[in-house]
Order: sequence, then C-alpha cells, then structure tokens
Amino acid sequence: MALLPEARMVLDASGTWKLFVLTGYEPREWLVHGFNRAEPVPTLTERAAALAALGYAARAGAEWKWDATAAPRRRMFAKIPVRPVADRSTVTSSGGAA
Repeated sequence: MALLPEARMVLDASGTWKLFVLTGYEPREWLVHGFNRAEPVPTLTERAAALAALGYAARAGAEWKWDATAAPRRRMFAKIPVRPVADRSTVTSSGGAA
C-alpha cells in the first residue's frame, strides 16, 4: 500500500485540531483544514467533510487510526490513507456534495 497521500489530524501548537493531507515530503505542499477548536474531537463526519473540501476522500475500507509521535514530546494524531476525488466540481467550499 502506498504511504502517500495520507491524512493526519493533530492537535497543533495553537491548541486546535487541524487536518493535513500529506501529498509529498515537503510540509509546505500539504493541504490543511482547521477545525478551530480543541474540544470536542472532530467527528468522522466532520473529518470526511474536511477531506472533501480539500479534494480527497478516505480510501475504500480505510479507517482512522490513532498513533503518537516519538518521545520526548509525544503527541497523539489520527491518520487515514486517502485518495484524490475524481471530480472536485461536485465539492462545495463547506466540504459537502453540491
């Protein structure tokens, strides 16, 4: 299975949840969606809408999995393999289907 693209959702340094789509090894190339809150953790529906707004969807059969970065500053993050959406014209700016 290909490693990229992959979506990761993290509680960033500002204390709010962000979803990144890792498309390459340069972070400046990654797409990002901010949820603008710390609690509650974004739901599966909210994550799917954020991915759609960025032009991606979870790969068939994929599920979100939680992981953590290495010590000493362990940070939890959720990840899922994603694929580009074939037709972005059906995706609205809010992330839902038109």
